[in-house]
Amino acid sequence: MQSFTVEQVAAHNTPNDIWIIVHGKVFDVTNFLNEHPGGKKVLLKVAGQDATKQFDQFHNAQILEKWAPKLIKGVIGSGAPAPAASAGGNFTVEQVASHNAPNDLWIIVHGKVYDVTNFVNEHPGGKKVLLKVAGQDATKQFDQFHNAQILEKWGPKLIKGVIGSGAAQEAAAEEPLEGLEEGDTFGDGVPFGDPYWYSDWHSPYYNESHRKVRAVIRRWVEKEVMPFCHEWDEAKQLPRELFIKAAKAGILQSVVGHVDPKYLEVPFPGGIPADKFDSFHEFIVCDELSRSGSGGFLWGLIGGLGIGLPPVINFGSDYLKDKVVKDCLAGRKNICLAITEPSAGSDVANLVTEAKKSPCGKYYILNGEKKWITNGIFADYFTVACRTGGPGMNGVSLLLVEKTMPGVTTRHMPCTGVWASGTTYIAFEDVKVPVENIIGKENKGFKCIMFNFNHERMGICIQATRFARVCYEESMKYAHKRETFGKKLIDHPVIRNKLAHMARKIEATHAWMEALIFQSTVMPTEQQMLKLGGPIALLKAQSTQTMEFCAREAAQIFGGLSYSRGGQGEKVERLYREVRAYAIPGGSEEIMLDLGIRQAVKVAQFMGAKL
Repeated sequence: MQSFTVEQVAAHNTPNDIWIIVHGKVFDVTNFLNEHPGGKKVLLKVAGQDATKQFDQFHNAQILEKWAPKLIKGVIGSGAPAPAASAGGNFTVEQVASHNAPNDLWIIVHGKVYDVTNFVNEHPGGKKVLLKVAGQDATKQFDQFHNAQILEKWGPKLIKGVIGSGAAQEAAAEEPLEGLEEGDTFGDGVPFGDPYWYSDWHSPYYNESHRKVRAVIRRWVEKEVMPFCHEWDEAKQLPRELFIKAAKAGILQSVVGHVDPKYLEVPFPGGIPADKFDSFHEFIVCDELSRSGSGGFLWGLIGGLGIGLPPVINFGSDYLKDKVVKDCLAGRKNICLAITEPSAGSDVANLVTEAKKSPCGKYYILNGEKKWITNGIFADYFTVACRTGGPGMNGVSLLLVEKTMPGVTTRHMPCTGVWASGTTYIAFEDVKVPVENIIGKENKGFKCIMFNFNHERMGICIQATRFARVCYEESMKYAHKRETFGKKLIDHPVIRNKLAHMARKIEATHAWMEALIFQSTVMPTEQQMLKLGGPIALLKAQSTQTMEFCAREAAQIFGGLSYSRGGQGEKVERLYREVRAYAIPGGSEEIMLDLGIRQAVKVAQFMGAKL
């Protein structure tokens, strides 16, 4: 078979002469343009280039096996066997083939060369599996039994180089962002695996700036998060440096609502100006982070920040904002919201943690306990709801408490899910909190808490809906790989039925969510408090019930893989455990459903409805 260099292939880049590289092989697709399901435009974008990544995003290996004999021109390489590597960590297929012994074992996966000699004892399938593909292209076998995140995790430790010349590495390093033009397809192309606007469907909600934020966050998540979620979950915490990385990427400041630009040290993702960064940008950031399929990661990174910092931003004094906001958004400090108590969860108005003024009037003396507090074990600051007045909502205040204050103790709470989020039990014993640390006005804290509830619940809706979509997407991909009774799962009507019910619930929930987010961008704040609270409460119940349904159906499709931690069923197993963490916090489904109807009736009566 003839061998080509990357430079030779690059010369074939016109509509009447198109070559591409896929998994180290060279294909002439000139006469295939009109038959390609994605149309000419897709192939022209990768003309003369290595299209392995794009191919793997949108196609199964079987497609290549079907068309390769008709289209193949040759391979990338010198065509002459050689025992040593060429300069710059680049190899031919023949060079890799010579490393095929137990003590010298190389493989090729997606055009990259890996030395797995010292990995054979760690490989979950044992030595025998790797020895079968020693010195060979193991892409097909890898894709059959592993998720891409495994390669992203182990790749940097095992990689030796690439198949082809150094130009391939440079091209990969400088790969531009994708999906920036209207009508461009973005993502893996799995039907219903992403929202409609990710394909060539039109939407009134999104523009070029939203597409840019989407591309930037997806790239960040796939590089900095996807390979490590399982490791972080098992470790029960996120690495400290991740907060700094997220801050530098503009992510932390993207999830707290509107914030004064003077507290920002970096631009928003995609370089979007602060005055142009809207609710749909924030929606996209949260949605793309949720593709990780890990509530522990989401809550660990932004859970406490997204609900603990907004009260300070919106109601805190300049003194408090200057003290806290910039450090939290820069990832140097952590903050959490401490409302829930052993005896008061959704019933916020009846909490019992108490803060009494000291005789000198300079301090609040804080006593009480908080339970199930997200990020509490890691937090430097606590936004604490406490009772400073009489019973009910009119006696509640918010205080900013610092972890270093004497009398503050925290302990980690083992829970069913969201392991990396740092769920915490907090005790306050005669904690002296300066009166300057009150957020808003004394006995007016209930309003501050309610002000951010819509934002908090919408965040839960976004995450739960994407998690449902992750369960669906993982199931769809697995159904195209797994074979039972002589055919793939996707060819069984019962499996397609499960996928169909998952898809219809996800798309209905997502459409409702977009409609409510749009209202939040055009409706005055006062009207939002009146009109959106009820619908968002109903949406919260809808999204978490959709997540629960999809997690269960995905577990059934994955079978035993969804019952073991790690591996191909990693996301499904984890999300199945995390369902209750979304169905209960922020208001349980039962309370949300009741609240939604009560609010709707109140608003209707206020507007003069004839009921």
